[in-house]
Amino acid sequence: MQKEQTGKHDLYGLGTILLFIALLVPWKVSAGEIPIGMSTALSGPSMALGNGVKLGVETYFKKINQAGGINNNTIRLNALDDGYEPDKCGPNMRKLIDEDKVLAVIGNVGTPTAIVAVPIAAEKKTLLFGAFTGAGVLRKTPPDRYVINYRASYEEETAAMVDGFLAAGIKPEQIAFFTQNDGYGDAGYQGAIKALKARGYADAEKLAHGRYTRNTVNVEDALATILNANPKAVIMVGAYKPCAAFIKTAKEMLPDTIYANVSFVGSIPLAKELGPAGEGVVVTQVVPHFEANLPGVAEFRADLAKLSSGNDPDFTSLEGYLAAKIFIEGLKKAGPTPSREEIIDAIEGLSNLDIGIGIPINFSKANHQASHQVWPTIIKGGKFVVLNWAELKR
Repeated sequence: MQKEQTGKHDLYGLGTILLFIALLVPWKVSAGEIPIGMSTALSGPSMALGNGVKLGVETYFKKINQAGGINNNTIRLNALDDGYEPDKCGPNMRKLIDEDKVLAVIGNVGTPTAIVAVPIAAEKKTLLFGAFTGAGVLRKTPPDRYVINYRASYEEETAAMVDGFLAAGIKPEQIAFFTQNDGYGDAGYQGAIKALKARGYADAEKLAHGRYTRNTVNVEDALATILNANPKAVIMVGAYKPCAAFIKTAKEMLPDTIYANVSFVGSIPLAKELGPAGEGVVVTQVVPHFEANLPGVAEFRADLAKLSSGNDPDFTSLEGYLAAKIFIEGLKKAGPTPSREEIIDAIEGLSNLDIGIGIPINFSKANHQASHQVWPTIIKGGKFVVLNWAELKR
């Protein structure tokens, strides 16, 4: 009996030692296939955004796999639907990391979901890369180790709008705001307020500000607030369906007002929703125009036609493609069986990377954002064209 009990204690002790060793050894992917995760809006009112980013990421991953993969590994994207809702994103993140054993999570869509995803990424020590949001929660100083971004921030987008409006002769007091009533809307609004104050307008918080509830098109109260102010320009931080509903009605009473949206709105879905009412609507972009004569953009169009035929190019899928392109460059440097820490170190080591969009990509431990560039566009004749802010002069 004594001997049997001693044997059990030895087994328990061995199990403890093995668990301790496992915790000390960094988790690594297995050779052959590298799983990458994504939690995004594949259904619901923002599904065009989630499916667009997914399309761009998958297209570049297909290209890499057809060329033999990276370090003899193929790349597999495991995308889960969160419907742009935080209470679904959290479980998705934990499943991807704990059960699916992904190396990193790429291309998640939205600020409300990012507010949930960022702390989980930190807790699980797993990279959240290239999220489709410009919110400050992903852009701390110094940066979070487990968050690396591609795109310019909402603060940078709305600052570009403010500068453009002022250059066109619009006064600060003639600007109003239409925003989603959550972290996404807050991020864009606060960025614009900061920009106005930095340019000498102290009363920015007193400007008209209408809000609507996420995943709805209930814009009536916001519309009433803004119509009463009779603005010359409206900065819009929302999704394409409610933004389109707002613009269509507002234009009937404020036809000469400029309506400017941040990139997250979803440009092509917005234009389709608006139809003829889209003429003159502005959208700031965080990628070049998808028809631009740039090597990286031409490569995107060719790969989309070859590998994902039946899908037209747009800004959203281009962003997913570029994010995937940068991520793969990091993966090349990380070795054949990278750990979750090694992929971060590898991306932080990327310097003067040319992805064919006219700006060099640089990362470091102190810099986790690839691009600060904002490209303004405007709808003309039902299509998006490059905008020169001087065109808006009244």
